[in-house]
This record gives sequence, C-alpha cells and structure tokens, in this order.
Amino acid sequence: QLQASGGGSVQAGGSLDLSCLASGRSFRTGSMGWFRQAPGKEREFVAAIGWGVQATHYADFVNSRFTISKDNAKNAVYLQMRSLEPEDTAVYYCAADPTMRTGYGLRNLKYNYWGQGTLVTVSS
Repeated sequence: QLQASGGGSVQAGGSLDLSCLASGRSFRTGSMGWFRQAPGKEREFVAAIGWGVQATHYADFVNSRFTISKDNAKNAVYLQMRSLEPEDTAVYYCAADPTMRTGYGLRNLKYNYWGQGTLVTVSS
C-alpha cells in the first residue's frame, strides 16, 4: 500500500514537497516514482528512482525543478518541487514496483503499486 501526501495550493514560483510511504512490502531494490494527471489529460510520468544513487529519471518538463529521492529505511519516496508553474497543477500519484530499472526503464515500467494521489494546485 502506498500513501501519498504533501499536496496543496501554492502560487507560481512556490514549492511543495510530496511524500509517499509504502507498507506491506519493501521496495528497497525496486523502482519508485511519481506520475501526475491534470484535468482532462492523460496521466504522465514525472520522475522515478531505482536502485543505486544514479538511478533517477525525469520527464523533460521537469527541467531541473524537481528532485526525487528515496529513503530505503522508511520505504518511502519523495518529490521536492520548486519553481512551480500553473501547468504543474495536477493530481500526483506515487507508484512502486519491486522490479529494478534504470534510466528510461524507470519511465516505461508498468508499476504494479499505486498510491491514492495528492492534489497540487498552482495559481498564477
């Protein structure tokens, strides 16, 4: 089970930190990530992290504004979001899978575990 939190409402240029705690099984050597779905749009990949320090992958639109991290001891994944834009408004979902992936594999992985989503609203 994945429990996401940290969403909220901010003005453009603001910051939010999302958290996702996993329970029931460990994803220490697996893959964990964030996706988002804006109103009227399909769900899209945001960022993911796998096994190893360098195993991170971001969507192009992130443009170095977001940072994903993982705490294996807590079985958790985090997303630090800075310089938020109105276009970042969406429901953000965390996802996890015990499969180990790196690079584009993190983006294309069919994650088997999903959180309930947390709403991020960015106003202009």
